[in-house]
Amino acid sequence: MRAVATRYSVIGLGKLGSCMAAAIAARGFEVVGADLDPRAVGLLDSGHAPVVEPGLEELVAGNRQRLRATLSTREAVLASDVTFVVVPTPSEPHGGYSLEQVARAFGETGRALAEKDAYHLVALTSTVLPGATRHVLVPVLERASGKRCGEDFGLCYSPEFVALGSVAADFLNPDFVLIGEHDERAGQRLEACYAELVENGAPCRRMGLENAELAKIALNAFVTTKIAFANTLAALCERIPGGDVDAVTTALGLDRRIGSAYLRGGLGFGGPCFPRDNAAFGFLASALGVEAPIARATHRSNAAIPARVVERLRPFVRPGARVALLGLAYKPGTNVVEESQALDIARALAAEGAHVRCFDPLVRAAPATSGCELAPSLEECLADAEVVVLASAELATAAQQALGRCAQGAVVLDCWRALGPEPELPPSIRVVALGRGGEDAGDGALADLWELDEGDERAAAVAAAGGRTL
Repeated sequence: MRAVATRYSVIGLGKLGSCMAAAIAARGFEVVGADLDPRAVGLLDSGHAPVVEPGLEELVAGNRQRLRATLSTREAVLASDVTFVVVPTPSEPHGGYSLEQVARAFGETGRALAEKDAYHLVALTSTVLPGATRHVLVPVLERASGKRCGEDFGLCYSPEFVALGSVAADFLNPDFVLIGEHDERAGQRLEACYAELVENGAPCRRMGLENAELAKIALNAFVTTKIAFANTLAALCERIPGGDVDAVTTALGLDRRIGSAYLRGGLGFGGPCFPRDNAAFGFLASALGVEAPIARATHRSNAAIPARVVERLRPFVRPGARVALLGLAYKPGTNVVEESQALDIARALAAEGAHVRCFDPLVRAAPATSGCELAPSLEECLADAEVVVLASAELATAAQQALGRCAQGAVVLDCWRALGPEPELPPSIRVVALGRGGEDAGDGALADLWELDEGDERAAAVAAAGGRTL
């Protein structure tokens, strides 16, 4: 049996909103997307993807008979039964989120609701802090509509947990559906909608608005902690002779209490969600009088990684050195360079006086502040390079085939150990891998740790246990 609501509107056609609209249409529902950007509206309305996202162009083109776009929020709301609001909530200097754009969208939505007699459900997808929906956005809807939330219309907070590069697939196949409900009727209605929207029968967790708002940022903050821990293990392995972070994390990931997802040493986290959600978690804790040292430590640990990478390269980089950086976006499969650690590395190497060329198949222009030149192809990026930074594991195969274009004696820093332990490369090329320690790693620090003197308490403990000192 099909859910009561068969028509949807999506307010905000950015990377998440446009993918949600196309995915909902792909499930057989009528969808109207709305945005203030005429370009985005025109592209979607003519059957083209308004943003760069793998597979989105085909998804939009294949479902255009059920998918259209408009500049009018009013038109979108009046033509639908359920409205997802997916507009930006930019980070503010103190770490919280700005509600300016979402409040504007809610005002326009509320004015449209004033014209409707039937019950309408509004679902906020944009990330907000606990209390924002109840104390700021519900009053906006009620004032604009002249109606009562929970009686005349429904409201839920329902964030998505998706990754750029697989947004539509993640929306349709989530690990779980999170619904913060203003009231039971709204929660039941949205749960019924998701039961038909998702493909994998994902479990649904319904709760109060504030609990859902906290769960969203808490999940991302926890993942950032896991990433930072894996990168700390990588730094330790680089100081241990024969150290291999993959051997360590693979073992840890087998423990059900830990799991293998996001437990891979390399570069740190970036992009539009993880850094800001971790910062927002810390801001919220401070505002509520709760200590959150883990969030602060995670941020510091992550921010230190580009400098650690540059330090690994320092013996090979001199002023004027030709550096090729492969992968500029914060992760493969997207053109987003926001909070990209590869971009931070490029800036730092340029500041050291190196001539940095970058290549990324999806990035069309390097930011003006990057200090690097964007090469038109991987081969041209590698030509005569003295140092190569392989920042994207997805470019490893293509890079391995083209590394012969580098200068004699070139050094390759493999940030994700994507070339394997014994890559087939020209004999003059040296590979240095993050998260791996050579036989002389650590300058003897590990051996020094166990160089016991007669008066050392550890020596006495070893002797008492029937052992012997080194």
